[in-house]
Amino acid sequence: MQYFVGAYATSPNVSSWDPDLETNYYQQLKARPNIKGLEHPFVGKLHAHDDEWFLTNIDPNWQFLFTCVPGNMGALAKDPNFGIASDDEAGRGKALEFMQKACNAVGQLNAHLGRQAVQAVEIQTAPNRSHASGSSAALKKSLDIMLQWDWQGAQLVIEHCDTLVEGQKPAKGFLSIKDEIAVVKAVNAERAANIGMVVNWGRSVIEARSVGAANQHIELLKSEGLLAGLMFSGVSDQNTEYGAWSDSHMPPAPNEKLMAGAVGSLMTEKEMISSLAASDAENLSIVGIKLGIRPRDMSLDDRVNHISDCLAALERYAK
Repeated sequence: MQYFVGAYATSPNVSSWDPDLETNYYQQLKARPNIKGLEHPFVGKLHAHDDEWFLTNIDPNWQFLFTCVPGNMGALAKDPNFGIASDDEAGRGKALEFMQKACNAVGQLNAHLGRQAVQAVEIQTAPNRSHASGSSAALKKSLDIMLQWDWQGAQLVIEHCDTLVEGQKPAKGFLSIKDEIAVVKAVNAERAANIGMVVNWGRSVIEARSVGAANQHIELLKSEGLLAGLMFSGVSDQNTEYGAWSDSHMPPAPNEKLMAGAVGSLMTEKEMISSLAASDAENLSIVGIKLGIRPRDMSLDDRVNHISDCLAALERYAK
């Protein structure tokens, strides 16, 4: 199998920009044949720092999965009403403007590569409902509008993020998976659309405070015919440098084969393989990893080793 890699989370340029260092990083990624392409962060323009650098350095054969969560979180830090599920019309309007830019960026990348390079766009059902009002009705209105745009064949997929759970502080606090399912099914039926949904392993576990939650969400989406993908990013229940129950994309726990890992991660190789099996991963168009790195000054080679070891663990399932 081949996999998407959320390379931006593992990049040595998470909090700075050194184009030469990033070029070296991309060269190492391009040398790995089991990388299908990038889960690429959309923040309002094609690349956070330099569109031309990005277009020059990507592998022309890669596929791309845009994720809108970095842009969403940046906007929410300034306006808690921002989001495609926001009941505040101004906040929902800002989110739709942001998504229109994402649609334009899809066209920009496809035009550069001369093909349909963007396979899907991951959207999230902001706002955080511990700070602002969000609803299924608002989400449906937004999806109805977004489906009128030309996504050039890219599938819209809702990446489920943790919802509000009584008695615990949310990492994201977006709509519940059941509300998202109901809206997607209604919109797909009314518009003959094919919106899907993606499980992010860590975000499901954060929501339920249970490693079994990811597979529960996988089975639920399979039963509804909506499972489009599975992305692995880990989480800990311990006060590690990644935080407890924090959406910090913790790497998997190390073992005798998976050497580049993070002690205390709930995302073990056994759990990853269990979720791959539950999802019938070989039949999914989106399977990938997104790994944050601590300490933040870790060398480039060690960062790439985290990616290689995690992908090797997935490969052990595929074989």
